[in-house]
Amino acid sequence: YPTWKRTWLRQTREAQMKRFCKAQAIQRRLEEIEVTFQEVEKQGIKLEKFLREEEGTQGDLRTQWMNQLLRVVQKKNSLVSEESDLMIAVQELKLEEQQCQLDQQLRRYMNMEGKWPRVPGRGGDPAPACPAAPAPCAPAEALKTPEERAAEQEILAQLLDVVNKRNTLIHIQEEKRLSEL
Repeated sequence: YPTWKRTWLRQTREAQMKRFCKAQAIQRRLEEIEVTFQEVEKQGIKLEKFLREEEGTQGDLRTQWMNQLLRVVQKKNSLVSEESDLMIAVQELKLEEQQCQLDQQLRRYMNMEGKWPRVPGRGGDPAPACPAAPAPCAPAEALKTPEERAAEQEILAQLLDVVNKRNTLIHIQEEKRLSEL
């Protein structure tokens, strides 16, 4: 492998590991949120029960319970909001992984290394002369079959779709952030 290819493969693996670690951290946090949410919900049910059963209770105690119930509701809302943010992050990671895979596939079609000789001046070593041809070989693009061109175009369309989906997620996050201000 040329040096640039080894570097690119290493960077790709590192990015994949970072996404994996981030996905694990998100999964752990989602599990923590679920446990906390259940605990908070139990507290809320208990406080609601106190408020309903103890209607004749002193005003101060009732006010305390009401304030506690409001804090519980706020905590639940913040947990739901955080869970929503994490779910968006999960979607973003999935799209990032999909984009990386499509990018790799597209690079294979665009480079087609090893299949045809490289052309001088096109990002590589000088191409050896083609057998039975006085001039250097034609670029790989000219030698692709119609099926290969169609597959490359399909991958490019999928890649653009993934990029648009990621862009939509970013807009959703931005709108959510602005609405919380």
